[in-house]
Amino acid sequence: MDVRCPIGKFEFDGKITSNVLNTWISDLEQLPFSLREAVKDLNEEQLDTTYREGGWTIRQVVHHLADTGMNYYVRIKLALTEENPVINTFEESRWAELPDNYLPVEVSLSLLEALHIRFSNLLRNLSSNDFEKIYTNPISGEITLGFTIGLYSWHGKHHLAQITSLCERKGWA
Repeated sequence: MDVRCPIGKFEFDGKITSNVLNTWISDLEQLPFSLREAVKDLNEEQLDTTYREGGWTIRQVVHHLADTGMNYYVRIKLALTEENPVINTFEESRWAELPDNYLPVEVSLSLLEALHIRFSNLLRNLSSNDFEKIYTNPISGEITLGFTIGLYSWHGKHHLAQITSLCERKGWA
């Protein structure tokens, strides 16, 4: 297994149907609870263990999920309220080094729970045309909201698997 990408890369070349979107939105709704469950019994030393050599600690991964959640939420709201906005990217690795990444994981777990309630409520109340709206990422070009939801769903499962696979390898699970 590739510990860097334990569930593989995000790939989707099918039609983004309402069933597909519902699955992805359900993934978003479940992520904060799955993440909380994955880290609930870990001590501080375990939380400060990197999931792979040269990688982030579990603590940093949890905080990263909150950082990306906020960024994805804003991207979607911008795309819903502006005509093809150009979104800002962010230096994830540099964000992971900032002082707020040393806070207790509970801070980001709580943030993710609240954010994902708002996020999923927003998504469940959009029209099918809304998921066709686009924004421009300066690196990867134009992206539809529907594709973004799939990517964000994968992103959460990807990082959750980094944590859970480390716990299994270390015998913490």
